[in-house]
Amino acid sequence: MAGNDDQTLDMALEGQAAEGQPLDGQPVSDSARQHVRTLADLARLAGVSAGTVSRALAGKALVNAETRDRIQALARHHGFKPNQMASKLRTGRTGVIGVVIPLGHEKRQHISDPFFLTLLGHLADELTESGYDVMLSRAIPDGTTDWLERISGSCMVDGIIVIGQSDQFHVIERVSQSYRPMVAWGHYRSGQNHCVVGTDNELGGRIAVEHLLASGARNIAFLGQTGGIEIASRYRGAAGAAEAAGASFLHLPVELADEAMGPQIERALADAALRSDGPIDGIVAASDLIAMSALRILHDQGRAVPGQVRIVGFDDLPLAAQTTPPLTTIRQEIAEGARALVEKLKARIDGLPTQSLVMPPRLVVRQTTRA
Repeated sequence: MAGNDDQTLDMALEGQAAEGQPLDGQPVSDSARQHVRTLADLARLAGVSAGTVSRALAGKALVNAETRDRIQALARHHGFKPNQMASKLRTGRTGVIGVVIPLGHEKRQHISDPFFLTLLGHLADELTESGYDVMLSRAIPDGTTDWLERISGSCMVDGIIVIGQSDQFHVIERVSQSYRPMVAWGHYRSGQNHCVVGTDNELGGRIAVEHLLASGARNIAFLGQTGGIEIASRYRGAAGAAEAAGASFLHLPVELADEAMGPQIERALADAALRSDGPIDGIVAASDLIAMSALRILHDQGRAVPGQVRIVGFDDLPLAAQTTPPLTTIRQEIAEGARALVEKLKARIDGLPTQSLVMPPRLVVRQTTRA
């Protein structure tokens, strides 16, 4: 039966093989292409079967090295390259990785968010170098729980990378029980099933507040929504550090949506001035983007940073060093995380075991906390 399957796939490869392109980058003449357009043409030249040609071009050890090298040299000489769709028929793989961003708690957030763009850029580089194409999707669950299953069951991708768990941890966890080739960027919970790469967010929040306290801040505010598991963990770490030090601590909810962020920060800071023990003199922002917006608003209000208010962001995006003044922030190793996501996904596609990776956060001190 296995032999018949091979013959069927070889015939598919022969029937679907298209006019080739040079394998070694050297141009070939149109006349050469006219003579070798299919596996059958190349097989006649090599004096072997079309099945042997397909296996030789795929580098299979079933073909002895001398024959394999001779067939590959003939293919290069005649500028022949098998049709990619036929190759995918043989392997049962699409060559595509789905990258999905779930926005359950921040429905108005955009993929143009600098954090998403930074991580997506690194992921695209890593996946391209590994021979994959990328299919990008922005998922807004809106009360449904099958958004991830629609992608995993589509047969359009070889695996899935989920960027952020949002408020969809249990959906990702459920799908991971039956769909193995999936990894997520996000927060790790002890005992979870799905493989995750991310930062110790709670530790990052704690480091941020401890640094603000050491810089002289006493009335601290946390800017950000806590509906998503990562930011909730940052808040938990920040609140715990403030409580341990006996410092005033406020939570000021702010959405990660460009059109809403600025007005919400303005209102939140105005409310904080009425509710706290004194003016806010330290801010932990849930992200660099929120920190940058707060920095602009404080400047417009005539409040000096860091003289009157100290600010710590979270992410250490490339833009963080370009603000005025440059932003102190908690660094996530985004490039390293992208590499780990791709390597772990490739291992899971191949059926190999993987473990989650929790990376340590790092404080990057710049001018927004230096008095």
